[in-house]
Parts: sequence; C-alpha cells; structure tokens
Amino acid sequence: MENQQPSDNKPSHLAWHPAFLIALKLELDAYEDALEFHPEYQLTAEPLKIDCVVIKKVKNVDIKKNIAKIFKEWNLLEYKSPTDYISIADFYKVYGYACLYTSFNNVPITGLTLTFIESRYPEKLLKHLKEERGYTVEETSPGVYNVRGDILPIQIIDNRKLSEEENLWLKSLDNRLDGSSLGTVSIEIKRQDKVKQIGPYLDVLIRANPEAFKEVVKMDAALTFEQVVEETGLAAKWEAKGQENKAFTIAKNLLNLGVPLDTVVSATQLDPEKVKALYP
Repeated sequence: MENQQPSDNKPSHLAWHPAFLIALKLELDAYEDALEFHPEYQLTAEPLKIDCVVIKKVKNVDIKKNIAKIFKEWNLLEYKSPTDYISIADFYKVYGYACLYTSFNNVPITGLTLTFIESRYPEKLLKHLKEERGYTVEETSPGVYNVRGDILPIQIIDNRKLSEEENLWLKSLDNRLDGSSLGTVSIEIKRQDKVKQIGPYLDVLIRANPEAFKEVVKMDAALTFEQVVEETGLAAKWEAKGQENKAFTIAKNLLNLGVPLDTVVSATQLDPEKVKALYP
C-alpha cells in the first residue's frame, strides 16, 4: 500500500506505474536492443512483486544514461507515484526483494543494482542511510543520488529534479505540470511519432494535470486535441458498442475535465444539444 501524502487535490487512482514503465523505456530508448523489461516481476509464488526488473541482454553494453549508469546485469526498480514516497521501511523491503531475487534465480548478488524513484527529495531516507548505515551519498547528476557503502549499487532518484533536456519522460511523470511542460511533452511525442505507443503515459499526465491540459488545448500545440482523444485512451475503459457510444464516453470524460463545450463538440462531432445534456 502506498504511503499516504497530500494529494494536491488531484485525481486519485491514476495508473502511475504503467506510465512509469513507459517513461523508463523512453528514457532508455537508445538501449532498446540491449535491455529487456519485466514489469511487476513476481519474486515468489506468493504475491511479492517489484515494480520493474531490467535485465541486460547484452552484458558488456556501456550505458551512459544518467539514470542507468549504475546498471549491472540485473536491475531492480521501485517507483512511487507523485502522491507517495520511499520510506525507510520501503527501502528495506525492496532490499529484501533483491536478496530473494538472487536466491530464487540463482544469480550473484554482485550482479544486481537497486533504483528507487520518487517525486521528492528523500531527506529522511538519506539521513537514515548516512547516519545509521554509514553509507555515503553523492548527487551524480541533478536528482540522481548514488548511495555507496553496500555490496549492492544503490541509487535514489527525485524525478522532479531531473533535467528536462535529458530526462523529459521521467521528469514529466508528475501531477504538478503546467501548460508549457505538458506542451513540451506533447510536441516531443508528435516529433517522435509515439502517440499510439504511449497512450497510457499521456493519459495519466492529462488526468493528473487537467488545468495544464486545457492550456495545451488553447495553445493548439503540435499534438492536436483530436489526436490526444483518439490515441491516448483518454476514454480507454469504455465498452465500445459503436462509434456514437464511444464518442459520448469521450465527451463525458472531457466535460469532467472542464474542457469547453465547443472544443468537445469539435473533437467528438456530436450534436451540441446532446453534449450539453452530458454536463456533470
């Protein structure tokens, strides 16, 4: 269960973890042929799962990406949504997962790394690791804290401090985006022609940042509003019974986000009077 933190009055129950996996893959896109990703990797027959295991398929590949410089052959990653954080208890739980992974998969502990990702500076955890465990901590690049003193290479990442130039995808996985930031993501998605592949990622950003989304619509960013609606799965959980039902579901979701009536009508091509009837 995620640790309770103020929600900043943003929508709850967003699918942050699938979006995180997409962001991680985008960050390491240059190494696609050398890495394989195993989301929610089940460590035992019981429901013990780590958020992601990244395995080097090409063992001698030199990864220069700032968030993955420590990677060895097997790399365990734990991600916390913007409303959660890595507690001291979380640290030891995931450390225990690393020990289980070595045992159950018969791999050397020296071939593993641990990465923790959250959306705040891990002050309490880093203080514990330095004062209680005797570890040293170095910020190797903005937001990336390398923890030394253990047989396992460990890093803790504050994704809000990451560089937008180097880590656009992870840095943008947030519920505090403004229109400019979300517009930058939209333009980059359009430039790379990745709309269809990363729908769940953009869907989470839109749902978590509805005011920023409305700004993007007004700015008429390179990624058009219609493309966002059709490709991202903004209404992904409908049960399609024809195009009109699909359009009504989209329209209702958009109205709930506060998108103007005229924009909703333009995107869905529904009768304006029928759209008016959908107002919450």
